[in-house]
Amino acid sequence: MTQTTSSDAQCAGFDPKDPSSYSHWTTITIRFADEDRMGHVNNSAYSVWVEAARVPFFTHLMKAKPEWLDTVLARQTINFWHETNYPGEVRIGGRLVSVGNRSVQSAYAVFRDGRCLASAECVNVFFDHRTRRAADPTPEIRSAMIQAIERDRS
Repeated sequence: MTQTTSSDAQCAGFDPKDPSSYSHWTTITIRFADEDRMGHVNNSAYSVWVEAARVPFFTHLMKAKPEWLDTVLARQTINFWHETNYPGEVRIGGRLVSVGNRSVQSAYAVFRDGRCLASAECVNVFFDHRTRRAADPTPEIRSAMIQAIERDRS
């Protein structure tokens, strides 16, 4: 397992392993196929679980987006704290950390029975499908994301 290090989430003033740090929740059923030959859930499943939480979270935040605007994942880091096994469910908490000129940073954690199994940080870039390049978010989307960050800080 990974040693605890200073992360962007900790610098943003919240504990990435604390369930109360997250406002958006997604429940995932662990599949038998998620296990590896070691008899525990493979690390690759965690990335899929974070994506399963991130996509609906961003869809909700960007519901007023123009057709041409979306986000693409530029970076994802995952710290693995504890193993888990099939069968069962995990809950993935998510929150925004910061909004830049053309990117947004979010944080996630995977919990089972109140125990943090992994924490993740993602950077997504706003993307213009017409030009296939990074783009500025609309003022409405930026405002919605800043409001979400402020709600989570209070």
